[in-house]
This record gives sequence, C-alpha cells and structure tokens, in this order.
Amino acid sequence: MLKMKDDDKILLAHGGGGKLTRDLIQKVMLKYFGNPILSPLKDSAVFELKGQHLAFTTDSYVVKPLFFPGGDIGKLAVAGTINDLAVVGAKPLYLSCGLIIEEGLELGLLQKVLESMQETARNAGVQIVTGDTKVVEKKGADQLFINTTGIGIIAPDHSLDESGPQIGDKILINGGLGEHEASIISSREGFDFESEIISDCAPLHDLIQSILRVSRKVKWMRDPTRGGLAATLNELVEGKSFGIRLQETQIPVKDAVKGICELLGFDPLYMANEGKVVVIVAVEDAERVLEIMKSHPLGGDSCIIGEIVSEPMGRVVMKTEIGGHRIVDMPLGEMLPRIC
Repeated sequence: MLKMKDDDKILLAHGGGGKLTRDLIQKVMLKYFGNPILSPLKDSAVFELKGQHLAFTTDSYVVKPLFFPGGDIGKLAVAGTINDLAVVGAKPLYLSCGLIIEEGLELGLLQKVLESMQETARNAGVQIVTGDTKVVEKKGADQLFINTTGIGIIAPDHSLDESGPQIGDKILINGGLGEHEASIISSREGFDFESEIISDCAPLHDLIQSILRVSRKVKWMRDPTRGGLAATLNELVEGKSFGIRLQETQIPVKDAVKGICELLGFDPLYMANEGKVVVIVAVEDAERVLEIMKSHPLGGDSCIIGEIVSEPMGRVVMKTEIGGHRIVDMPLGEMLPRIC
C-alpha cells in the first residue's frame, strides 16, 4: 500500500466505497479515531450499555438527482440507515435527521423529501426523534444533503453467529445487482429504455429479522452499497485465511441493468445497491434461509451465489459462465459519483 501524504488531495473516488475509501478510513480516520468499538469497521457500532446490546450508525446522502425512479434522497436516507442497523442484527428504533440546504431550494421540494422520509420511517416502525438544519449560500451545496443517525437494539435470540465465516458456508443475496445505480444513471443522463429501471431502495430490517428468526447460524451480513458486491466481499476476505468463490451463472442481474452495463461498459458486480443484503450462513441452514428469503416481498429473486473456500486466501474469484475463473478485485475508483 502506498503511504498517504499530507499534500495528497481528496478525490471523488475516495467516497466511492472501493480501495481509496478503504485506504482513507484505515490510514487517516483510524489514526485519530481508532478504538475497540470503531476498529472492526462494521456498518454499525455494536456495544453494550446497562445490559442491552445496542447498534449505532450514521450516514450522509448526497445523491444526484434528488428524485429517481423508485425513490428519492429522503427515502434513501431513512432506508440506508435502517439497513446499516439491520445487518448487524439490530431492530431499528430511532433516527435523527440533519439537513444541509442550499439557499434557493424550493420549499415544496423540501416538503416532498420530508414527506418521503416520514412515510418510509412510519412504514418501517421507526421514529425520527431529533435533527438539525443548516442553510448554506448559493453554490455552497448542491440543493440538499441529508445526514441520518440511527440506533437500534440487538435481541439475544436475533444476534449473528460470532464464530465468523467458515469453509463451506454459503453466500446468498436477495435479488438482482446494480438496480439502484442503474436507476441513478438512467435518470441523470436521460436514457430512454423500453422498461424503466427502478431503484431497489428499501428498508431490509423485516427481511433480515425473518432470516435471524429461522437460523442461529448466520455468520455475516452486509448491504452492498457503494462499490457493490465486489467491494463488500473483498472487505470481508481482506487479510483472512479463507477466500470466496462466486458462480457467475447464479448471480441475478435484470436484463435492463445488463443493457445499461453493455452500453456504458459497467460491471454489475461493482454497482451500488440500496435494497440488497449479502448473507453468509452455514451450509446446513442455507436452503432454509433461502426459502425464507424467497417468501419475503423483498427476496423473491434470492439466490445462493457462492461459498467460502480455503483457496485463494484473501481473494474473491468467480467461476465464469464459460467455465473459467476470474479474480474479482476491490474497485479502485468509482464508476459514477453521487449515487447515495
């Protein structure tokens, strides 16, 4: 790894969820903030307080455009924070809402965003209980940025198996890759496809709690947002004594997403998702968990897409449709900025 120097510049790619993001966190953020709760770099901090296991997370949303097929910045902010709590096994309870508003934003547009946040939170059984508002001068932001912080509780009977992934464990996902990023691209660039590409943006806590109710052998979960499935799985295997083998023929990608990838030279493995969860579960529970996922409204296209393997250690490989093998590396940069 190259050492980061004080005169290096922050690039858009540092926010893309790939190698540069990881380097920024590990070499800079942890230098100042590293502690036993933060250092595992889970989607949520997990800690105990007066006998209760709590999860705590925060995220900021700078998506462009603010509204896109299947969602908007408000729905995205609420769903994304709920999902970061859910993947550590927590039941989301409370959220905050911090707004950075550019001078000149139409009040009606702001109200549409807030209405979307309120509806998404209400449907998820979550309350927005505190917040903050700042207004910056024209061109000091791009219309509207949102920060949300969430807190949830982890029930003892809904916690993950702390033994961690083992050789032979199966890797599942609840549907097609790349739908959120493809929706943003389509909306931003004005592409006119025969079928509209809809973002998968959705809170996943109910699906995840359903999984945890039927299996105590779920080893690991993550929502593959920035950097997509490739970044998520590479983060898991980095420095570990195991690797991952994916099966290309088992990875679900909708035809509309394949079309935009062929048009722009994108790879769905690296595209952002906002309504997908990657689940690693012991082989003996894999089919049971898959059945539960398929029965849920957000999991009808669920698949077993791969497994934990002994070799190559610390790498993600994919068996291709024609029978070869391809290394799936951590993304270096970012295919499209401002997607979440």
